[in-house]
Amino acid sequence: QEEIWRRVFQKFNFSSSDLDTFFSGPAFLAWYRMGNIQSWGGPLRPEWLSGQVQLQHQILDRMRSFGMMPVVPGFAGHVPRAVTRLYPNASVYQETQWGGTWGHFSPPYCCTYLLDPSDSLFQEIGHTLMSELIQEFGTDHIYSVDVFNELQPKSNDPDYLHKTMSGVFSAMSAVDPSAIWLMQGWLFHHHQDFWQPLQMKALLLGVPLGRLLVLDIFAEVDPQWERTESFYGQPFIWCMLHNFGGNLGMYGAVENVTRGPVEALNNPKATMVGTGLTPEGIEQNDVVYELMNEMGWRTQPVNLTSWVVGYARRRYGKQNDLVSAAWLLLIQSVYNSTVPRENHCHAIPVDRPALDLDPPIWYNTSDVYEAWDLMVTVAPNFTDIGTFRYDLVDLTRQALQDLAIPIYQHLIKAYHQRSVVGVRFAGNELLELLADMDRVLLTDDHFLLGRWLNSAKALASNDNDLLLYEFNARNQITLWGPNGEIHDYANKMWSGLVGDYYMKRWSAFIDQLDSSLVQNTSFNVTKFNGMDVALGSLWAMQRNSYPDKAQGNTTSVVQELHRKYRPHHYKGFH
Repeated sequence: QEEIWRRVFQKFNFSSSDLDTFFSGPAFLAWYRMGNIQSWGGPLRPEWLSGQVQLQHQILDRMRSFGMMPVVPGFAGHVPRAVTRLYPNASVYQETQWGGTWGHFSPPYCCTYLLDPSDSLFQEIGHTLMSELIQEFGTDHIYSVDVFNELQPKSNDPDYLHKTMSGVFSAMSAVDPSAIWLMQGWLFHHHQDFWQPLQMKALLLGVPLGRLLVLDIFAEVDPQWERTESFYGQPFIWCMLHNFGGNLGMYGAVENVTRGPVEALNNPKATMVGTGLTPEGIEQNDVVYELMNEMGWRTQPVNLTSWVVGYARRRYGKQNDLVSAAWLLLIQSVYNSTVPRENHCHAIPVDRPALDLDPPIWYNTSDVYEAWDLMVTVAPNFTDIGTFRYDLVDLTRQALQDLAIPIYQHLIKAYHQRSVVGVRFAGNELLELLADMDRVLLTDDHFLLGRWLNSAKALASNDNDLLLYEFNARNQITLWGPNGEIHDYANKMWSGLVGDYYMKRWSAFIDQLDSSLVQNTSFNVTKFNGMDVALGSLWAMQRNSYPDKAQGNTTSVVQELHRKYRPHHYKGFH
């Protein structure tokens, strides 16, 4: 869509340099498009813009051939900062939330200007953009716009909120009289203190009933339809968000997933029109997505016990009682979070080291270890099945992730007891566990840093693009910003990243603990965090390559690690 934006903004006298300080880099476009950040990771190359138009045509053609109705973007009012120079009388203000307590970004990467929809310039740009978009891609009459996603409006006056929505919709419907506005409902969850009933109702009813389609984006944890009288009559889609940042830890809220859509469907006052998936990252926790996709076809909750046994049989192509028992243990524990949580993975291996880490555990870790036992037992009979090998690696990763907790606790306890020997012992244990995690992840294609980096580099048509795209790919999964503004948000337990980034970080932390004890000084948190940012900045600029094809035998490596960790670490640290 940025090529369309470029054409339109240039018609309003914005220069290429103005847009270079507006468009973000490829890895951060989702947040730029919602007005959260600008220019970080950019600029976008002309080859990128033209290539994305071509790709968009291919995607739309394929979707329409399947009878799907694609959603294309509309105009929310986010504009380059040059608007104040070019149109000094325009009604604009800066949105600051991503420069504050959440995003921590500083200028020039925040804070985006929002053009007031009541301003005639908004209508002119919106009309031009819609016309250009439809001319290029056609339309199925559904347009995605998020004006206040993680951004607080300048006023909580219901009249202002109502008029804002009305103005945005006016720009859509002036060009497409059949326009339907698709909007995320995340804002109501994210800032509930601001979004009280008066404000929510005024916002939602700023668009004619039936012309605003709301994504109840986090309904498996915090359904907003229940606190908004079913979005005050606007239709909504019950969505499972599930994943933040593409993190890889095992997680699910399966009871909510099987119950929530059915309750909304059967509620006579609900305006639900469908179910959806809205994860920030995919290619993880397949079982949860399989279940959610089924719920779109069901009118009653599923029996999770029988369902997961059938899931395992379908996934591996054969029935096995030990496999079924393993999945029953997982579905009742790690996949059944019943306490509302935003599942950012704050696992010990991938979290920034500190003295007070407290990774969330909503399940009995013994269930994970026992499931691991069962899967290792049957592994020789399933080695030719790719989905089983993937799950075996993932379960081993999860077991090691959980086993890292008592080792970390031992490390911190030793530090507080001023035991150099204890710090060194537990530190070595933790680093050894991370090395072993990296080794088992290397045995499956789906857990390789090299795939991610090489996919980004493959988009480049010249050396400059290659440098930019690889930097985007590296920064997003580590510092996520120039100075670690939301560091580790998109952490990944991938081979290469665990061994070459997280291990180095933990090693530096352990060394600093050791030094502080030897020198009889306090641990310097500021010094370490600065060191972490320096490490991330250096790593993001590196150009070393990592394997993008699996190496080693999954079953053999898993069996070795199971023998090593199950009898000693599990008993020794619990």
